[in-house]
Amino acid sequence: MRRDSRLSGVLHVLLHMAEQSGPVTSEALAKAIDTNPVVVRRIMAGLREQGYVRSEKGHGGGWTLACDLSKVTMRDIYTALGSPALLAMNNRAETSGCLVEQAVNAALDQAFAEAEALLLARLGQVTLAALSADLHRRLLARGGSLHLEDVHAS
Repeated sequence: MRRDSRLSGVLHVLLHMAEQSGPVTSEALAKAIDTNPVVVRRIMAGLREQGYVRSEKGHGGGWTLACDLSKVTMRDIYTALGSPALLAMNNRAETSGCLVEQAVNAALDQAFAEAEALLLARLGQVTLAALSADLHRRLLARGGSLHLEDVHAS
């Protein structure tokens, strides 16, 4: 099963955008996360509807942040993406007449619910500003700049 990496990708591009003084094109953002600009535009359009980003058309246009990083959490962005499944595991069969299956499902359902609640709570504690501060600490430690080439250097 392929894992959904949209949250990670969106957080990545939002941090890049936070470091820019002007609009960033879909092409530049796509390059940063190694995807197609169409994918970036589709995701960013959803974030625009939620008020997290705005787009500017024409020469010199692109995407800019429209939110305060200290007030937006990773959970907010997760929700803006449509709250994709957090766990890749699931029950073998949702409904079954088998008592063994029912016992297994009950135990797994409880464990899954507790794990999701814990993860959502943690996502709600981490702001985009905290992610940006961590990025800056890492850059200082490396002695680099915020140019894509430096940030993405291995």
